[in-house]
Amino acid sequence: MKQLNQLIKEVIPVIIGILIALFINNWNEERKDKKYLNQIFSSVEKELKESIVDIKRVIPKQLATVDSINIYLNNEELSIYDIIQRSEGVYSPSIKTNSWNAMANSKIELIEYEKLSALAGIQERKENLNMRTEKHMDFLFQNFEETDRKKKEVLKMLILDKVGAEKRLLSSIEEILKNEFNIDNTQTIKEQSQTDNKR
Repeated sequence: MKQLNQLIKEVIPVIIGILIALFINNWNEERKDKKYLNQIFSSVEKELKESIVDIKRVIPKQLATVDSINIYLNNEELSIYDIIQRSEGVYSPSIKTNSWNAMANSKIELIEYEKLSALAGIQERKENLNMRTEKHMDFLFQNFEETDRKKKEVLKMLILDKVGAEKRLLSSIEEILKNEFNIDNTQTIKEQSQTDNKR
């Protein structure tokens, strides 16, 4: 009996010590995760705001190019190259997703599904816009010297299609920015599973 009491006296402090160490370790990990997500979401928010500014800067220039095409549509002396030159070049917005890519490649499991889905949607729209931009550039390089109306009409349609994609992307970004990227207001997957386990 004395041996059992002695064993209990020795084992209980060890178990309590282990439990306290585990608790402190979990608390520390949660704190680090929140700090990381706060930093990443802050960077994501900054990049999205910069992308909005650039989209809004580029769209009027693209529409001005469309206006130029309309003016010179039937002028067979002016080539597509001449029109682009008079419009001061070709414009495409810079859509920044570096922070999102960093997050997607590291601690993606910490992010709640709705936010994850919204950011993945932005990335998808960016890729869609890049594809349209490539088609636009391919067409330009193949038809720089063309002067006929049909080619100019196609160029106009390509630009308007790109503008439509940019407007949809702009709308998606603005929708995401309505929700703050503050981790204190965001329930992480870890916290969510802990809440579910308590029920």
